[in-house]
Amino acid sequence: TNKRLSKMLQLTAASSSSSSNTTLYPFQIYKNPIEPTQLLALSLKTSTFNNPLISTRLITLYTHSPSITLDQTRIIFNHIHHPTLFSWNTLIKSYVAHHRCQETLLLFHDFMSHSGYIPDQFNLPLIIKACGRLMAVKEGLQIHGLVLKIGFGLDLFVQGSLVSMYAKFGDVGTARQVFDEMPERDLVVLNALVDGYVKAGEIEVAMGLFEGMEERDVVTWTVMVDGLAKCGRVEDARKLFDEMPRRNLVSWNAMVNGYMKVGEVGLARALFDVMEDKDVISWNSMIAGYEYNGRCSEAVKLFIEMLNLGYVPTDSTLVSTLSAVSWLALLSKGRLDGVLGTSLIEMYCKCGSIESALKVFEAIRNKKLGHWTAIIVGLGTHGQAKLALDLFRGMLEMKIVPNAITFIGVLNACNHAGLVEDGRRYFNMMIHDYKIEPTVEHYGCLVDILCRAGGLEEAKNVIENMPMKPNKVIWMSLLSASRIYKNVEIGEYAAQNVTEIDPNFIESYVLLSNMYAATGNWDKVSRVRDAMRKTGVKKDPGCSIIEYKDEVHEFIVGDKSHPQTHEIYHKLSEIRERLKSVGYVPDKSQVLLHIEGDDEKETELESHSESLKPGIPIRIVKNLRVCNDCHSVTKLVTKIYDREIIVRDNSRTKLVA
Repeated sequence: TNKRLSKMLQLTAASSSSSSNTTLYPFQIYKNPIEPTQLLALSLKTSTFNNPLISTRLITLYTHSPSITLDQTRIIFNHIHHPTLFSWNTLIKSYVAHHRCQETLLLFHDFMSHSGYIPDQFNLPLIIKACGRLMAVKEGLQIHGLVLKIGFGLDLFVQGSLVSMYAKFGDVGTARQVFDEMPERDLVVLNALVDGYVKAGEIEVAMGLFEGMEERDVVTWTVMVDGLAKCGRVEDARKLFDEMPRRNLVSWNAMVNGYMKVGEVGLARALFDVMEDKDVISWNSMIAGYEYNGRCSEAVKLFIEMLNLGYVPTDSTLVSTLSAVSWLALLSKGRLDGVLGTSLIEMYCKCGSIESALKVFEAIRNKKLGHWTAIIVGLGTHGQAKLALDLFRGMLEMKIVPNAITFIGVLNACNHAGLVEDGRRYFNMMIHDYKIEPTVEHYGCLVDILCRAGGLEEAKNVIENMPMKPNKVIWMSLLSASRIYKNVEIGEYAAQNVTEIDPNFIESYVLLSNMYAATGNWDKVSRVRDAMRKTGVKKDPGCSIIEYKDEVHEFIVGDKSHPQTHEIYHKLSEIRERLKSVGYVPDKSQVLLHIEGDDEKETELESHSESLKPGIPIRIVKNLRVCNDCHSVTKLVTKIYDREIIVRDNSRTKLVA
């Protein structure tokens, strides 16, 4: 029995680590799908759990499983009476791979105290790497002493890890001493030492090592380009940059930043413009560089361009941009009367800073159509319908003629406020009073207004009588409303039209499935899921992104891989209790699974992917459309914690104050 079970575990572990396995199940033995928890149950049932061979296979399987969290694996590990050295090493490696380095050191302490084993050449490099990442100098020195004491001082892997650790600590002298003692040195170790010298400001020594290297990969080149650029030697940096056999994004960003630091704004912009790939750091380098060199107008314009392209600004972006704005305001308030004023209003609106947008708008003495349109569109997008419509009426009283974009802002405002009659009136005003031909965007706004108010039949008639072909967005508005109002007939009609436009559009399948689930039609839910599998489309899990201290934190629904998982779920539990104390009742119609009990449904709804992080205001970017229950929870959380929360989903920005 032991041998058969061990063979099963071995085959399953191999299956789980294979990247070519595209089956729906994460594990397969022959043709029968099996979960790691089933194998665990089998080992317990046969009383083989504490067999060293079986328990070692189980830990290997659990650490390779995409469906098992590291915390779950640790629980299993803690129940093994005498874990093997291989099991200890496997778990330590997994903690390091998940960047849970502090817990890695605690686990190693347990290893030293309770395992009865001596550290080896496999776990020592991992512990040294954890010390380097944590900048744990004291602990790193202790581990180095242990290495020498137990005779691993000349092991190549251990030595290489020590070089990297000391380089991170900034102790290049000790790093070089260990490096010189190595009989063989690979490229990784050389890169670590070069990087250490660069960060310590010893560029000439780093250059000497670089020039003596027989082999260089892209990391080595990048380290040198970055180091030379940061110390102001941009000509030398550009020479190496041009010689690079293959340039990565980091090297491009290093050159852009280097040029900006020495005032070569034109050369920085020339490089930026020819970059095929850009990230938020690329944009930050340019915006900060423009502000640093007194080119504040360019900084603001580039920030607007960045937002229009869908990039999420970090705190660094906003600091540079707001600094540029402040200088512009000091230099000449009159300059706001032109395009700059419009750009600033758009910038603040897209960041969710409506109060700042209104201050800029009020400061403009000679308001033109662009200024009025920018503020009306911004207010409409953020749900401040009354103010948007008041401004629109004030604009008309001043005899300023609106354009097509102005009416998109007005219709959006009516949409968010549920003003159906006003929406119809302004749509007709646009056509008859101002002779503006509605575009597909205007029809989309009108359809959304009708759909939100439950006028599905009228919305359907508008779509069918449009002078142009309806796009996917319009059909999705009808489908989404059909789910909310449980109109299966119109929902199926809308879904069919979406599929004809884009057969692989996942959200149409999801909304259709949700509509069937909301009406209890589980047979049709299964059919939709089958169709999804046949076409190969997969639903993305709910994901929220929050930027905090220049680091982007990603939260996926139900995920427990974040380094601060324990603290996050503890906070969520606190939030849940406080929500219940103010009368929050989950909207159980939002649950998309066939779950019978109300308690189970509440558990599903409690696993929202949003997470409250310190800081005011809190800006959240979601990959999916915000559901009604998420919206309700967010509004209550803002009141309970007295925080401003700005949520941008995949359809629009919502401001919850």
